[in-house]
Amino acid sequence: MPAYGDYQNEIYLKGLYGQKPKLPVDFRSLEAKAAEAMPASVLSYVQGGCGDEHTQSLNAAAFARWGLIPRMMVDTSERDLSIELFGLKLASPLLMAPIGVIGLCSQDGHGDIATAKAAARTGVPMVASTLSNDPMEEVAKELKSAPGFFQLYTPKHVGVAESLVRRAEAAGFKALVVTLDTWVTGWRPRDLNDGNFPQLRGHCLANYFSDPVFRSTLKRPPEEDGASAVMQWASMFGKVLTWADLPWLRSLTKLPLILKGVCHPDDARRAIDGGADAIYCSNHGGRQANSGLAAIDMLPDVVKVAGTTPVIFDSGIRSGTDMIKAMALGAKAAGVGRPYAYGLALDGVDGIVHVLRCLLAEADLLMAVDGYPRLADLGPEALRRSDA
Repeated sequence: MPAYGDYQNEIYLKGLYGQKPKLPVDFRSLEAKAAEAMPASVLSYVQGGCGDEHTQSLNAAAFARWGLIPRMMVDTSERDLSIELFGLKLASPLLMAPIGVIGLCSQDGHGDIATAKAAARTGVPMVASTLSNDPMEEVAKELKSAPGFFQLYTPKHVGVAESLVRRAEAAGFKALVVTLDTWVTGWRPRDLNDGNFPQLRGHCLANYFSDPVFRSTLKRPPEEDGASAVMQWASMFGKVLTWADLPWLRSLTKLPLILKGVCHPDDARRAIDGGADAIYCSNHGGRQANSGLAAIDMLPDVVKVAGTTPVIFDSGIRSGTDMIKAMALGAKAAGVGRPYAYGLALDGVDGIVHVLRCLLAEADLLMAVDGYPRLADLGPEALRRSDA
């Protein structure tokens, strides 16, 4: 098993020769450094949340209410963070969550490609967004042997939806993640104050502009009339999904079907009964609804009804410690978003790799010090909640 904690040894040994890490190892410093480097419009879009951003802040802060109880006299000289998901053997439970403007976070505008390359180097799966600056086929090529999942924002046009899913299958993605909470965007003051919506400016629409069914709906191709293509995209973005649509979604693919945005146990139960292979508990990082509940506090009830169905989690994870707490609360895998976006903005592929290695090193060392050699040793009994 990879000794992720050894990353700190690399850093300390280089320090003997006067070499400090190129990027910070903690989220707060990383975000501050990225804020100095990123274009204001991109930073605002990535950093911002819905409404007064209370839910976004609460997502991150809520992890502090959960504490891991240390266990002593346990041999943790070797740790095992590996999981199995949909028949895939993964070295850790960490995933890179989908980010619809990750392409813009790279200085060259090819952040989707960079993220795939980071996945290939680390083995951390990438969940590739529908909203990409490069066609999914080009992104998938860069994954090499690393698994990738494809995230679908379901368009109103059935033919385009089916085409996107068929392409994802053909490209080699290992699962389909359908986002349920973004058929319309939430109220985002930072972006509204700047009148900034990247897709309406033609960014991150490569999967649409390269899609044969979408192109067939246009009078002229995007290369000749980009403005009309953008308006066509806007007219078909965001199908309102109901439970009546679940059989159709299930019929689109033989890939594992993951429903993202499920936070209520009744919704989790209906999703599983309708054929979902996994539940993705998430409130979109607080970007879609400022409803005032932290996603991590909703995770236990979702896990309880999911039974043997795996539950993936994201929203608020800023550290390896956060990831371990999500595992103890029953998540099978955990997605990280903003941290790797900042790493990308600062140092491309190397920046993402650094961020992922930091998260995994912290998680590994936490398990070592607190006496949990395997993820299987973690459970709700390993945590204590304190609102102090």
